[in-house]
Amino acid sequence: MNRINPLHIGILLIVILAFFIFQLGEAKKELHETNILYKETLTLSTQLVGLREVYGDKNAIKKSINRILNQSSLKSANIVKKVTSTGLKISSESMDRGALNSLMGKMLNGSYNIASLKIKLLSDKTASLKMEIKW
Repeated sequence: MNRINPLHIGILLIVILAFFIFQLGEAKKELHETNILYKETLTLSTQLVGLREVYGDKNAIKKSINRILNQSSLKSANIVKKVTSTGLKISSESMDRGALNSLMGKMLNGSYNIASLKIKLLSDKTASLKMEIKW
């Protein structure tokens, strides 16, 4: 009566084997999900590196904006440029529509991080502008 039945040992080994097979299946699923998340993170980091290259270079942004603001069509617009540590503020109290269209065409087609933009119509031909660009 004190002896262990070999059938019980066999059943115990089969139950333990089934448990380990189940655990292995769960681990494989988790590994597959982790691989998918890794690939998504890799593509996201690649995109972020590309965005940093486009928006992160302060000197290139400053040169590009200076080149835009020094155009002959914007000379009569009396544009005031103020550089801060976090970005650049551009304002004009009164500019004609042609200059405003030219400036907005260049700024919105460029790769600038425009934080705020306020255009107020003063008359049929003039408008005021306030724009903030962040680095």
